[in-house]
Amino acid sequence: MAKKQRTQHPQQSPQTYAPLGLWLAGAATLATLILLLLKFLAYEGVYTPPDAKRFNLVMWIAAGLILVGLAVYALLDPQRTRQFIFGRQARHGSNAAITLVAWLGALIVVNIIAVQYPKQWDLTEEKKYTLAKETEETLDKLSAPVHAIAFYTSQSSPQDARELLENYKRSSNGKFTYEFQDPDQNPMLAQQLGISGDGKIYLEMGERHEIVSYASEQEITRALVRLMNPGERTVYFLTGHGERDIEGYGNDGYSKLSAMLEAKNYTVKSLPLLAEKKVPDDALAIIIAGPQHPVSQEEVDLLSDYVAKGGSLIVMEDPVPLTQFGDAPDPLANYLVTIWGIRLDNDIVVDTNSSSPLVPFGVDYSTHSITQKLRGIASFYPEARSVSLVENPPHAVDSLIRTLDRAWGETDFATLQSGQAAPNQESDIAGPITLAAASEDTTSGARVVVFGDSDFASNAYFDRYANGDVIVNAIDWAAEQENLLNLTPKDTIYRQLKPVSNVTLALVAILSVCIIPLLVIGGGVAAWISRRMRG
Repeated sequence: MAKKQRTQHPQQSPQTYAPLGLWLAGAATLATLILLLLKFLAYEGVYTPPDAKRFNLVMWIAAGLILVGLAVYALLDPQRTRQFIFGRQARHGSNAAITLVAWLGALIVVNIIAVQYPKQWDLTEEKKYTLAKETEETLDKLSAPVHAIAFYTSQSSPQDARELLENYKRSSNGKFTYEFQDPDQNPMLAQQLGISGDGKIYLEMGERHEIVSYASEQEITRALVRLMNPGERTVYFLTGHGERDIEGYGNDGYSKLSAMLEAKNYTVKSLPLLAEKKVPDDALAIIIAGPQHPVSQEEVDLLSDYVAKGGSLIVMEDPVPLTQFGDAPDPLANYLVTIWGIRLDNDIVVDTNSSSPLVPFGVDYSTHSITQKLRGIASFYPEARSVSLVENPPHAVDSLIRTLDRAWGETDFATLQSGQAAPNQESDIAGPITLAAASEDTTSGARVVVFGDSDFASNAYFDRYANGDVIVNAIDWAAEQENLLNLTPKDTIYRQLKPVSNVTLALVAILSVCIIPLLVIGGGVAAWISRRMRG
């Protein structure tokens, strides 16, 4: 009986598994490209990796696997590798593929290095993208890490803010980090941090915090200085005359303004001056917001003494017909016009440019510290009175906010009630109307800001347009918190393209349309003739 022969299975050669190396290199290349894309999206703020360090490690591993896969293929099938590199087909047809792979690998490595070790050069003449020396010194002196949360809605453009915050992060040696949040998608966080409106930046250092109203190097650096110098800053709201309630949550209340000031590290207190008989020593500013009854002469004398010693005052008085002043004298208004040259007119502003004529819009801002950053953003003042500046005032006075020309100050209140108001050149105040003014005594350091309205800062309107920024900036300026650090603003260099002469245009046209194509055609003809001659 014959023996049963065993089936001989051919032994698998190493070359059989060589393609696995190419598959590994291809998959690793795809993974690396995807990770580089995610890294770019993370840099732009579109994507946030759960673990940045692990993400970078995975990216490096994927890049390394490209080389591992190619090495595996070369080891398992050295003959084809040599043929691919040195063979006739490679010499005549594979150079382009090799060059492409080499360039692709080089680009991947260079991109990984660039992402891991970013370096920027500011080549602009005015060094537009370079932080000021004072800012870099402030970042060096940070005693604790600072985290910034920038609140931008989907309707806004955060790119400039992102670039600015990235500059801070890059110059901080790891002490400054930031993130972006959409207050519409995360309203609880915005409310918890005291954020109202778009474009605000919340800065946090330990248990201390500051809120920056808009993304600018000056504002952010000043906020950092305040975080490092956390002395108590107290402002007082005068009470006893029917003023706005700083704790009131209704539309007429000032709780939003109070919350914003507290979020900026202010201590906000009430001041019943008639009972206290003295302005507290720690008062950086006294705010008088919409009194319904006149402030007494005794109180005005106390306020006058306080201001004469370098104190600051913010006055917001509504039109007389909307209060209970009646025909009673107004000692506070008399003090403002006599000592500061700022007059609260007995009128109501009518603005025909507004859809509601009794809600004038402030659109013309001065270059004063309070309003210089607000250009292009309107503010409005429901049922306001005008503010006038006397000739030859005792101190320099700045008209902060004005309407357009078509507004006027109506003094005939009966015509307003009948709906027949029209500008009267003899009795009314012609536009443009000043809605707010500021003055400073450079000798004593005293500062005064006067508004002809208190509604604009109430809860009903605080978040609208630039209203909240106007009153917060005014308090910052009055409390002398706007100049803790002076940065020299960078001058914008405007460049104009000089028109090209007709002769130059003709030469460019001849060069591009005639000469270059003729050179290419001539080179081709010369090559063809040369080949024909060689046979």
